[in-house]
Amino acid sequence: MGQVLPTHRSAHSQYGGLAQPVVTQAIRLLSKGPFPADPHLAVPERQSWSLQNVCVDPFSDLPTAYTTDGHDSHLSPSSYACNSYSWFHIFPEGKIHQAPNKTMRYFKWGVARLILEASECPDVVPIWLEGFDQVMHESREFPRFLPRVGKEVSVTFGQKVDREAVFGEYRRRWQKIKAKAERIAPETRDLPFGVLNDQLLYDPEAVELRKEVTKQVRDLVLDVRRTRGLSDEDPKEGLVETWIQEGPKREGKMDDDSWVRDI
Repeated sequence: MGQVLPTHRSAHSQYGGLAQPVVTQAIRLLSKGPFPADPHLAVPERQSWSLQNVCVDPFSDLPTAYTTDGHDSHLSPSSYACNSYSWFHIFPEGKIHQAPNKTMRYFKWGVARLILEASECPDVVPIWLEGFDQVMHESREFPRFLPRVGKEVSVTFGQKVDREAVFGEYRRRWQKIKAKAERIAPETRDLPFGVLNDQLLYDPEAVELRKEVTKQVRDLVLDVRRTRGLSDEDPKEGLVETWIQEGPKREGKMDDDSWVRDI
């Protein structure tokens, strides 16, 4: 998702995180549109086409540009009905992680927002990729920009998930959390679709629910990984607390011999 929408990463930007505008866009793209670009509308002078401002629709008088930081502007894809129920290929680890034993890092919680908050539960197809680390390993030297040829790459698709059986109860719990928030703060019901206030963002029940959904998604990917004949991971691999032990180092070769790059 971060390659097709202007995503900010918390490690590099104060505008990153679970509530950034592109997450709202993603939730809307998985839903029945079109949606207005608010509440993240770009300033009026960025809504009209010019040689300096090309990320708008020159054929529309409607404001369809949104901002991710209050200064930039991007065309809002969810403002077009033809983009309803879009398909996203998501790398939930949120960074390059190349481990010799082919384990995964913990998944970021944004994937839970997409599943819980879309107007209908999206189809989920877990995918396992292998071999790309050999094509472009982070330890490669000159010519670093060239892919290495002659490597074996595989893409393994799992079965499409039974949405109701796997995610139905999670989504019902989310609706109960929203209803509780609306009783506490009635203005919550007026929030634009795909936007959270602090109550819904930081409520302990909501946080715990996102953790559970994210773990469920990761377990689905692990099931596909298992079909490749790989041994089961240590369960601690999927916990945020485990990876905090890496310390402040964000990129390069880690103590467990994995290579990480945060892009």
